[in-house]
Amino acid sequence: MTTIANYISGKNNKNEKVLSVFLTSGFPDKNNFVELALRALEAGADMLEIGFPFSDPLADGPIIQHSSQIALENGINITKTFNFIKEIRSRTDKPLILMGYANPVLSYGIEKFAENAKSLGVNGVIIPDIPIEEYENFYNHLFDEVNTILLVTPTTSNDRIKLIDEKSSGFIYCVSVSGTTGITNQDKITSIEFVKRTRSIVKKNKMLVGFGISSVKDAQSFAPYCDGIIVGSAVIKSLMNDSSDYVKTLDLIKKLKQALV
Repeated sequence: MTTIANYISGKNNKNEKVLSVFLTSGFPDKNNFVELALRALEAGADMLEIGFPFSDPLADGPIIQHSSQIALENGINITKTFNFIKEIRSRTDKPLILMGYANPVLSYGIEKFAENAKSLGVNGVIIPDIPIEEYENFYNHLFDEVNTILLVTPTTSNDRIKLIDEKSSGFIYCVSVSGTTGITNQDKITSIEFVKRTRSIVKKNKMLVGFGISSVKDAQSFAPYCDGIIVGSAVIKSLMNDSSDYVKTLDLIKKLKQALV
């Protein structure tokens, strides 16, 4: 198994489900972002997904879109995100994942992006707007040492889930709701039934559930049917309303992790 899969298995073997926390690179304060990331890990995040900002983030809801816009205004890009990664990696061995869109990667250069990700200790990448049909053309051999994490959604057919399971590495990102990040109004029973169905189909990978998980109650509802959860919009929203020492956000992360133990 890969580093990420091994890490998740280690937690699962201790009767823990993994908590992956999404942070927008350089948000809310680029000068304190590294410290925020490390404190999030200390508070209970098992893994970090660090999103490099993009002007047209189609899969993201308004909260993460807003954080991305602020990050762009503050001059954050892939180069600065890699600088953050370098600092964070020097102080933690927990999995680090880069998340973002294809356009910035293409502008940066796929080969350069893959090489920097590998050399700086990035464990995985999530690029949601690369369909499975373009997988080989985009990722090819350049990402052999970095996990390429693919997504399934409630509209994904069973056959396509099987194909995504074959191609994905690290884990499967199971999007529990139809729509963008931060949506919480889909029927929870319907979401859980989809997660259960997907879990029964996925054979190769671990499976984490994200989108629409914003509370301890949500975490507890999904935990029995997956290997871990991903929380993004709830954390970003908390950071928007938090003080500069991030006490409320770190407390949220702590409580979310406690719900998974």
